[in-house]
Amino acid sequence: MSSALDTVQHLSSVWSRSATIFAARAQGAYLYDRDGRAFLDFTCGIGVTNTGHCHPRVVAAAQAQVATLIHGQANIVIHQPMLELVEQLLTVVPPSLDTFFFSNSGAEAVEASIKLARYATGRTNIIAFQGGFHGRTVGAMSLTASKTIYRAHYAPLMAGTHIAAYPYAYRLKMAPDDAGDFALNELKYLLTTQSAPDETAAMIIEPILGEGGYIVPPPAFLRGVREICDQHGILLIADEVQTGFGRTGKWFAQEHFDFTPDIMVMAKGIASGFPLSGIAARKELMDKWQPGSHGGTYGGNAVACAAGVATIQAIKEEQMVENAARLGPVLLGGLRDLQEEFPVIGDVRGIGLMAAVEFTARNGDPAESKHLAKDAVKDCLEDGNLLLLTCGPYDNVVRWIPPLVVTEEQVQQGLKIFRNALEKIGEVL
Repeated sequence: MSSALDTVQHLSSVWSRSATIFAARAQGAYLYDRDGRAFLDFTCGIGVTNTGHCHPRVVAAAQAQVATLIHGQANIVIHQPMLELVEQLLTVVPPSLDTFFFSNSGAEAVEASIKLARYATGRTNIIAFQGGFHGRTVGAMSLTASKTIYRAHYAPLMAGTHIAAYPYAYRLKMAPDDAGDFALNELKYLLTTQSAPDETAAMIIEPILGEGGYIVPPPAFLRGVREICDQHGILLIADEVQTGFGRTGKWFAQEHFDFTPDIMVMAKGIASGFPLSGIAARKELMDKWQPGSHGGTYGGNAVACAAGVATIQAIKEEQMVENAARLGPVLLGGLRDLQEEFPVIGDVRGIGLMAAVEFTARNGDPAESKHLAKDAVKDCLEDGNLLLLTCGPYDNVVRWIPPLVVTEEQVQQGLKIFRNALEKIGEVL
């Protein structure tokens, strides 16, 4: 039999790897390799396992469902797990978003939101925002502006897409409120110069940028986007794929900013790692779709829906959203303490357990800061068994995505490991 390393050579190299861990099992905040080595996982499968790895309630629900019905296609049967998932979602999403369509991945849900917006409005254009990541399928990729690597060599992409400014205050060297005003003015200018309002079906936005660098906008910006959409009859789509299901200390990040979208995109944390995504919208909006104009074979799979039900119940009953709200300031406070000690940290930002550190080289060039962030992540893994990821256009941002079941002791352990990595970087600067 071939060794695992030999077999890996048969996997496509298109998967970039931040680590090479042969995972044997996982539980809570930890991954374990085949030698029993424990890794403190502050990546959560890129914000997926919000309930921690293999939460007992989710495992039990999936196991029970596998024994009764694995797949019942939504055009043919109505299965109980999907109905129960709808009932659970209705308790956590904004009350006006009362109708759901389910898919498998975030990109599929984004595609569904675009189709619904165009179908419902009869308009063609979609406006996305600089730094946003919405997926890798053609429509979603056309709206993605977080890195060129996601789009390069795939042109031509979907027509009718336009990219507006996002208030990345640190990059713009502005105060947050000033950056918000700048971005709103640029959005109005775009509607005057590129995409006429009566041709614009929707705007799609991450309430907090994910892959684009964990950028938190000023609240007035998102409320301003909502007002502009209302003024022109443009639908507003909130991409809550990475920010949803308790990640920011609220069920959804939009709650921090006091706005409600017309369509909300959900995935990642919805089912603790089972492939499930969805969109939520008002019934009168969803009813504008002609039956059969959208669909999918696996969307709303019975096992995934059962896992989704158990996920929401576990988050509620174990007060994971409250834990994220409580420990977020602990994590961000610890990172800001490190920022005062290590000048290589240019910015610390985030909400709840969605936190980031932006590395900044002495000359201020973010492109030259990439190796600093990568070295920090590598040192944390090799010297401290801590899993972290980078993000941002230049990959010079280290993001912290611990599970919502993380303890304060584990947060402090992660900060200590990160501090050791920063000391090591400082020795070679």
